[in-house]
Amino acid sequence: MVQEQLKEIDRVTKEGPFLPEWDSLAEFQVPDWFRNAKFGIFIHWGLYSIPAHGNEWYSRNMYIKGGEEWEYHRKVYGDQKDFGYKDFIPLFKAEKFDPAQWAQIIKESGARYVIPVAEHHDGFQMYKSRISKFNAYDMGPHRDILGELKQEFEKQGLRFGTSSHRAEHWFFMSHGREFDSDICEPMKRGDFYWPARPEPDHMDLYSRPYPDREYLEDWLLRTAELIDSYMPEVLYFDWWIQHDAFKPYLKKLMAYYYNRAAQQGKTAAVCYKHDAFMFGSGIVDMERGKFADVQHFYWQTDTAAARNSWCYTDNLDYKSGREIILNLIDIVSKNGNLLLNIGPKGDGSIPEGDRKILQEVGAWLNVNGEGIYGSRSWKKAAEGPTEEKAGMFTDQSCPVYTEQDFRFTVKGGCLYAFALKYPENGKLVLRSFRESEDFQKDLFQGIIEDISILGFSEKPEWHRDREGLHITTKTVKSSLPVTVKIRMK
Repeated sequence: MVQEQLKEIDRVTKEGPFLPEWDSLAEFQVPDWFRNAKFGIFIHWGLYSIPAHGNEWYSRNMYIKGGEEWEYHRKVYGDQKDFGYKDFIPLFKAEKFDPAQWAQIIKESGARYVIPVAEHHDGFQMYKSRISKFNAYDMGPHRDILGELKQEFEKQGLRFGTSSHRAEHWFFMSHGREFDSDICEPMKRGDFYWPARPEPDHMDLYSRPYPDREYLEDWLLRTAELIDSYMPEVLYFDWWIQHDAFKPYLKKLMAYYYNRAAQQGKTAAVCYKHDAFMFGSGIVDMERGKFADVQHFYWQTDTAAARNSWCYTDNLDYKSGREIILNLIDIVSKNGNLLLNIGPKGDGSIPEGDRKILQEVGAWLNVNGEGIYGSRSWKKAAEGPTEEKAGMFTDQSCPVYTEQDFRFTVKGGCLYAFALKYPENGKLVLRSFRESEDFQKDLFQGIIEDISILGFSEKPEWHRDREGLHITTKTVKSSLPVTVKIRMK
């Protein structure tokens, strides 16, 4: 069976239109719908949501002797040889899981696409699988979680994607082999903990031990199964697939995915980190971070509603809705999308903290979305003194913006200027629109027809001079960013 499936993958990759070569895969184009969507939702939900402690790496950390999760697990659940990670499966009943409700909540958040995690590092598949019985259809809730979500999301007009974090499973459960635990049992392909190889000391591009052929083929088949069973329009990969051992399999997988989509007349896009794929063959993703300046290529940030975990836990440190909105504006102005993660509880209910953020973002987008959805970057993305931190894992604090900080987008015949902190006196000065003595040197050389403030009926007064574009309002008040709509002749 395995060899037949591998032969089918080879057949599809050879017939095109995409071949498993970087020159061919570089023909990829970012789908228009993705460029226009701007805002998506990521969902981390799985076995790790049952202990709901630490973070989504509980399955690894509970086997690290002397660690916080090790001690917690022994105190709450008992010795790891008597109650291992697999013993959470019967507790994962998803008794409050309502995919239609999830879809409605996400729709109201203003998101345009959704990416639930299909398989995390722990190796438990959240979908019906023929590859391993350790999946949510054959065990635990006995439901095809991914399939039910896809159906309900698409009913709401949401684009469906999914993610695979399987690559790290090569070593993720390995610490359980270092003492007497349930991971010391004999293992074979398809088993839950398999292969539990030693964790590399350094997570570099060539760290050893290398994943072997059997494991890499299993990774390829699992990912192809996701494509064939659910045909996601976005396929997201977490880290470690950038490892040297994965390279031939990545090219084959990408060609297979893009060809399957082409056969069905659908769009497809791979989101990746750490240059795992050749630049231009997919969409660059920045985990918990972003770029400081506008980029010439389209990209995405993925971050979480909480600072300290991607899944639901007992001690979440939530961001505010305002911080998420500010982040969305900044990213969109720089030619990117924001993928915001939420973490449902083990029973399938969405926590109040996540709901509150989604409601706040949705309410803001309901008023200001015309400057976000379908917009494009302007000549410059930002104006103002506040510096943005660039790079991954830089979102642990929110910048303190001033009344001089603005972000810009453009759509159709309008420019949109987002005032990140609206002044109490209602007086804005956009210095990027200044008139100099030499017209040829001005950044802005157009003719303004009209200016309005989205969500407010007041007609602002405005004029341009050598200092900038002056806009004055009397009744506009907001603790959230305010959108100035500048209509051009």
